Amino acid sequence: MSNESTRQQSFTRRAIVLGGGMAAIGTALIGRMAWLSIFEGEEYRLASENNRIQNRLIPPRRGWIVDRADKPLAINKPDYRLELIPEAIEDLDIVLARVRDVLPLSWDDELRIRADIAMQPKYMPVEVARQLDWPTFAALNVKVADVPGLHPVRSFARVYPDADHFAHLLGYVGAPTPEQYKLQKDPVLIYPGFKIGKDGLERGQDRALRGAAGAERVEITARGKVVRELGTNPDTPGETLKLTIDRDLQSYTARRLGDNSASVIVIDCETGDILTMVSMPAYDPNIFSTRVPSKLWKELQEDDHTPLLNKSAMGLYPPGSTFKMVTALAALEAGVAPDDGVRCTGRYKLGNNTWHCHSRRGHGFVDMHTALPKSCDVYFYAFGRQIGIDAIADMARRMGLGQKYDLPLAGQAAGIVPDTAWKQKRFGKEWNTGETLNTSIGQGYLTANPLQLAVMTARVASGREVMPRLILPPAGAAAPQFASLGIPDEHLDLVRQGMYDVVNSGIGTARGGRSPVPGVKIAGKTGTAQVRRISAAERRSGVKRNEALPWKQRDHALFVAFAPTDNPRYAVSVIIEHGIAGGRYAAPIARDVLTFLFEPERALKALGPIEAKMRAEREARERLKAAEARAAETVVANEMMPSWLRTDNLILPPTFEIGDPEAPVEPREDN
Repeated sequence: MSNESTRQQSFTRRAIVLGGGMAAIGTALIGRMAWLSIFEGEEYRLASENNRIQNRLIPPRRGWIVDRADKPLAINKPDYRLELIPEAIEDLDIVLARVRDVLPLSWDDELRIRADIAMQPKYMPVEVARQLDWPTFAALNVKVADVPGLHPVRSFARVYPDADHFAHLLGYVGAPTPEQYKLQKDPVLIYPGFKIGKDGLERGQDRALRGAAGAERVEITARGKVVRELGTNPDTPGETLKLTIDRDLQSYTARRLGDNSASVIVIDCETGDILTMVSMPAYDPNIFSTRVPSKLWKELQEDDHTPLLNKSAMGLYPPGSTFKMVTALAALEAGVAPDDGVRCTGRYKLGNNTWHCHSRRGHGFVDMHTALPKSCDVYFYAFGRQIGIDAIADMARRMGLGQKYDLPLAGQAAGIVPDTAWKQKRFGKEWNTGETLNTSIGQGYLTANPLQLAVMTARVASGREVMPRLILPPAGAAAPQFASLGIPDEHLDLVRQGMYDVVNSGIGTARGGRSPVPGVKIAGKTGTAQVRRISAAERRSGVKRNEALPWKQRDHALFVAFAPTDNPRYAVSVIIEHGIAGGRYAAPIARDVLTFLFEPERALKALGPIEAKMRAEREARERLKAAEARAAETVVANEMMPSWLRTDNLILPPTFEIGDPEAPVEPREDN
């Protein structure tokens, strides 16, 4: 009885303890459930909602770029692509295998994908394939929709209809870098396929062209498949950028330059509108906006014609004799009379040194009226020395040299307008007179870019502080009013007359630049900028002709002009790198470009034979290059071949000619 009672008490205690524990646990669970439902219910409801409802970004469509007549220069077209997010992928091999079931991937494609994943942050999208056709894109949406990290993306690709004709001006677009995302913290920058401006106007006006992203709310399953759309906040497309550029003129100019390493700028003297800005050779921005093949990139970098450089704004050159207009205006302002002159013998002595004129025999007596048409160096040596470098530099700056303009172009080069203060600051040395002589004819330390030379010419033509612009203001906006240069009209008229005579008189250096358009006259100035030093020994034996020199050692060819002369409207600058002579090669290009502005049909008709000639020359160069390559390969192959296999040093057996047995035999002469 006692044992039974003890067991009963023990069971009761255990039951009480167990029941109390269960009650405590139940109370805790009930309390926790009450806490979660009452105090944290909203948080978990939102988490549940986020698992079911997803906000998806809608990338903005990039704004178009059009010319002054609304002709498209940069547009968008639909682009279907497949991209992956590395951080969302567990096994890359399995993912790629799933992709191969729908889309063929080459070995090079897989290497590229793996390299991109290894090099960039895991949250940045990696392109698997692009420019997919609709059936393939639809199949991917069905067959890989449940693969985490894989995203079939419908986006827009940037297209440049005129390709390399506008490459340096417009630039191109590309994927944002991780650094740009960290700096801006804009989620659209990591959206698959989204691109931003990388160069040119695409970069300078990126914010306006980019637009604002939208969003859509969708209901999804646990595997990420879309069930239905719940709402959409549409994206805001980027602004349409309207340029001052004339598309037809730009394309014509690019064709006219052909294979030359050159730049052409045309400016409206009244408004400052840049009508054309061509730098050739160039690249295809359509390729640069995707992925540049390594072979092409290497070729572009090694090309001595620098197709990656925007020569129009970034190239710096000695302006050569085109600068003589500045020296002439500075001399007139300093009090030099137009009839004051010098006798040019082809040489100018300063101390023990001799400066040479481009005419070895000299020009005889030269004054202001004939100095520009004849481009006499000795005249400008003499009067440049008389007025001094500071007066020349001051006039150069007033004419627009040595400065950057307020344009949406990155990398503008300001150039150098040297004076006494500049040299002291740069080298810690005093200026010497010999450097003034060099500067007075556009050589020495002096450098300028083609855009500055076009502005200089527009200012000479108009007498006003013309400022260039690339973005066309809204319709109805007031025309810009440029301040006067403060140069007397009689001084400007003298220089303009000199430029007129350069082209239209019998003593001018640019007779090949005369206008073929009735009633339209062109005024201009030639320039030939020396790029190598000519030694005294070479001068004694005879200066080598440019044509006999390697391309890199030939003089630059320059020409600046405006037209019509009676009411200046357009100013043009042409620079041909190592083009030998401005009057012979640069002036005809300027003539044809200006002709296109007045009579496009006439200019296009003249372009046909020029393009045919350039095409024949290009084909001849390519054949020669191919022959040289084959010869080089043969030499290398022979050098690598063992001597006992070579056939070029064999002693060949004698050859015998078997005659016709029926032919008569000539009698033999016996001695």
